Amino acid sequence: GEISAYAATKNVAVLGITGTGGAGKSSLTDELIRRLRLDLGDSLRIALISIDPSRRKTGGALLGDRIRMNAISPWSQSAGPRVFMRSLATRDVGSEISPALPAVIAACKCAGFDLVIVETSGIGQGDAAIVPHVDIPMYVMTPEYGAASQLEKIDMLDFAQLIAVNKFDRKGALDALRDVSKQMQRNQEAWSTPTDQMPVFGTMAARFNDDGVTALYQALKEKLVAKGLQIPAQIKASLPTVNVRHSTNQTPIVPTARSRYLAEISDTVRGYKKRARQQATLAREVQQLTASAGMLQKHKQDQTSAIDALSELAKARTAKLDADARHLIEQWPDMQKAYAGDEYVVKIRDKEIRTALTSKSLSGTTIRKVALPQYEDHGEVLKWLMLDNVPGSYPYTAGTFAFKRENEDPTRMFAGEGDAKRTNARFKLLSAGMDAKRLSTAFDSVTLYGNDPDKRPDIYGKVGNSGVSIATLDDMKVLYSGFDLCSPSTSVSMTINGPAPTILAMFMNTAIDQNIAKFKSDNGREPTDTETAKIKEWVLENVRGTVQADILKEDQGQNTCIFSTEFSLKVMGDIAQYFVHNKVRNFYSVSISGYHIAEAGANPISQLAFTLSNGFTLVEAYLARGMHIDDFAPNLSFFFSNGMDPEYTVMGRVARRIWAVAMKEKYGANERSQKLKYHIQTSGR
Repeated sequence: GEISAYAATKNVAVLGITGTGGAGKSSLTDELIRRLRLDLGDSLRIALISIDPSRRKTGGALLGDRIRMNAISPWSQSAGPRVFMRSLATRDVGSEISPALPAVIAACKCAGFDLVIVETSGIGQGDAAIVPHVDIPMYVMTPEYGAASQLEKIDMLDFAQLIAVNKFDRKGALDALRDVSKQMQRNQEAWSTPTDQMPVFGTMAARFNDDGVTALYQALKEKLVAKGLQIPAQIKASLPTVNVRHSTNQTPIVPTARSRYLAEISDTVRGYKKRARQQATLAREVQQLTASAGMLQKHKQDQTSAIDALSELAKARTAKLDADARHLIEQWPDMQKAYAGDEYVVKIRDKEIRTALTSKSLSGTTIRKVALPQYEDHGEVLKWLMLDNVPGSYPYTAGTFAFKRENEDPTRMFAGEGDAKRTNARFKLLSAGMDAKRLSTAFDSVTLYGNDPDKRPDIYGKVGNSGVSIATLDDMKVLYSGFDLCSPSTSVSMTINGPAPTILAMFMNTAIDQNIAKFKSDNGREPTDTETAKIKEWVLENVRGTVQADILKEDQGQNTCIFSTEFSLKVMGDIAQYFVHNKVRNFYSVSISGYHIAEAGANPISQLAFTLSNGFTLVEAYLARGMHIDDFAPNLSFFFSNGMDPEYTVMGRVARRIWAVAMKEKYGANERSQKLKYHIQTSGR
């Protein structure tokens, strides 16, 4: 009654957003609200009415559209709330809108809102119930609607003033944009308007700052103003104008041409194993033929023709042996001799390290650290050398280094509780009396989700709980105070993923500021700009540690995904490229983690498969940016769980061999890139 009558006197524009379920209506709505607020200086009061279907069987409604909303919260304490959101259920009326919708729209108009946005539940081809209730109907769809003839059945194409073909990164998107534009032109008999000027836009609402969404917003703003949206005269539009009709710069994380990379890697590894077996057969036959010819020559001097035939067969098979296979067989006696001695010499980064080849048990038994198989058959020898080999030799099945370290008993100094000062004290207690400082940092859930400490009840109780609270650079400096972050015996690992770029930046700046303070103390003055640059360069080249930063396993097995996976992967690539340009070789920019995938329920085999797949995805993503494989692969590290399942005993061997073969045979990587580095923790299973 009175509310409806009063609302009729108000000239408030109403936007109706409808479309198929799963088309991305909520995400697109959120992005349009974000642009309205940014462009118009947050001057508008916006009401958002979001409708979800009621389930016929239970009568309940999820009302879950709000989980997609990231742009409706107050942007400052002084401005206060600018967006009001109300969820409605359809109440089982067989429609995409609620019976209460007209009254709700009227109430919003009376409440003084400048704009009302209504988002319906998902609709079918013949639904258009939103049209009578709004000034501007917008239809959201995806490129996956089937054959072009299906467009004839979509009722909203008769009424929509704007159409968004969302998820424009999918196959056939450009064809869909063209077909929908033509269908809209026919339905609305807009023959004088070229199809490429119809109000149909290709959008990617899930992509940050998508120009297709901005193009849709520009067209929407014009229509809103025409329908009575009042924009204060002093407000000047701040968003730059775009002159496109669909999303551009659609560079995927992994190029479409490389979409079969995992299948190609599988084929490469299987092909290598097949080649190893074939080469082993040839080596065995060469040995057998040569031995047979020698025996005939020794005992049957008159069997020249048979000896020549055997020699020719051996020669033919030798020619089929690969050069690397021949080399492996030729150096086998030298390898046996090298490992039969008391000392072994290996070079690591131009350093010559001598290692004892034996150790004594408590019972006094002399045990060899590396025991070679007692094979005499060249086929078995070659197959073992190609598929297993000694530690430190390709394919690194037995280990990436020839021997284990003897000068350090590695201790993981894991801490994280309360504030930075309290955790720093814990680190100092754990590392007291230890030459090597291996600081492993756990962050509280507030930090893991990228929030600042707050008195809000849902945050306050979690601050410093089961992890350290880090919100500022000063917190980070307190956390690691008293530790020389650039010492060769100090390394820091940080278990964080969503906000990893920010935390990593804080850590690097802490290390840089620590060394600038050291310069001031040693020289009694501030460093010059040139000296500061040199300090920064030296720090980046010498700081040691790892940041987990694995957004792929977060998407698969955990949930600290603050940004979209695509955006997070782009930032990971940015960091990897920064590390390459600044020669950051001792700090790993990612720990590709299987541990959390196991926590989510994967068995050891699935854990390894997913984790290696994630690693190869990063390889393809970084290669697509133009980076060279040997510039970034040495900075990749892995992290697996451990447990009582028998597969855990060989997980490392399998992982190292697959990685090494793929790196060498598929990507042409050098020796260091072929060496997979990983650490394990017990999984509790």
